[in-house]
Amino acid sequence: MSALAIEIPYWGQSLLRVLGGLVAVLLPAGTIVYVFLFKMMSFMQSRLGPMEAGPYGSLQLVAEVGKWLQKEDIVPTNADRRIFRMAPIVVLVSTFLLVAVVPFGPDAWFTDFETGIFYALAVSSVSVLGILMAGWASANKYSLLGGLRAAGQLIAYELPMVLAVVGVVIQAGTMNLQQIVVAQNSGSIFGFDGLGNPYVLTQFVGFLVFMVAMQAELSQAPFDMPIAESELVSGYMTEYSGFRFLIFFIGEFATAGVFAMIASTLFLGGWGLPFAWFGWDSVDSVANWMNVAGPVIVVTKMMAVTFLVMWVRFSSPRLREDQLQRFAWKVLIPLSLANIMVTAVFKVVA
Repeated sequence: MSALAIEIPYWGQSLLRVLGGLVAVLLPAGTIVYVFLFKMMSFMQSRLGPMEAGPYGSLQLVAEVGKWLQKEDIVPTNADRRIFRMAPIVVLVSTFLLVAVVPFGPDAWFTDFETGIFYALAVSSVSVLGILMAGWASANKYSLLGGLRAAGQLIAYELPMVLAVVGVVIQAGTMNLQQIVVAQNSGSIFGFDGLGNPYVLTQFVGFLVFMVAMQAELSQAPFDMPIAESELVSGYMTEYSGFRFLIFFIGEFATAGVFAMIASTLFLGGWGLPFAWFGWDSVDSVANWMNVAGPVIVVTKMMAVTFLVMWVRFSSPRLREDQLQRFAWKVLIPLSLANIMVTAVFKVVA
């Protein structure tokens, strides 16, 4: 970044960051939709999925986007027009704010906050406001019920997500995501450094809690009560059409991709591979090519994590509201607190 600061003016750096953010959010979202929503779900149901638009249906997403852009943007007569139109923007902006903290290489990052994970967890809560705005402003009882369900669900599952991350912070000794990546790839397990020290091994309970909470935060089945097509038509999105519905759709899968990037950063070593593979002993000795390979590694790990999310989505029935809340408060939170206690004890003993 220091080299870029000398050659490129600040406005140029800002423009590059904005363009990079668009790529980091929209490209994974499109990839997730095509690979998992169009193809993986089709294969699980013994069918081919979209095949007409482009080779092997590869342009189906482009066709879908074109269709949505041509549809009329309808605002219900009794809706609060200003809030109704702002809601999808708030949801999508929270995703862009979230990706800003994800490191993609030794020097490939948008921001390098010392309290990066704190920022990420705080910003991830902003989408709740957008969903509540959409449900209330639509002047539709189904939408309002969906918005209230979403608020209750997201608030309930934010706490186990935060507590799951605490174990990683204790073990790494930092809230900086870049340093968490370095700690995993430069570490060792019982003196063996061939795998580094990916926290998915030592923080496996935290990883499971984080993945379940992430599933609920994304409103993916079995935690899709806020949308519940068979009950609420489409929940808080019922009254949306055209471009604004497209924004909600993009936001759903873009957020899935960004959350998967954060999960891979916290538990799977992020942009790095074990430094011992290359004879490196610290991040200072990491070759420049890791700034190029790093984004590819992050996207690969992101796809692996997203596969787990979509696998559960396509194969699980919806939970009832009481089951959903009971699972968060009586199972995940005690489990994550126990994980924090055990991690703290081992940290002090070690």
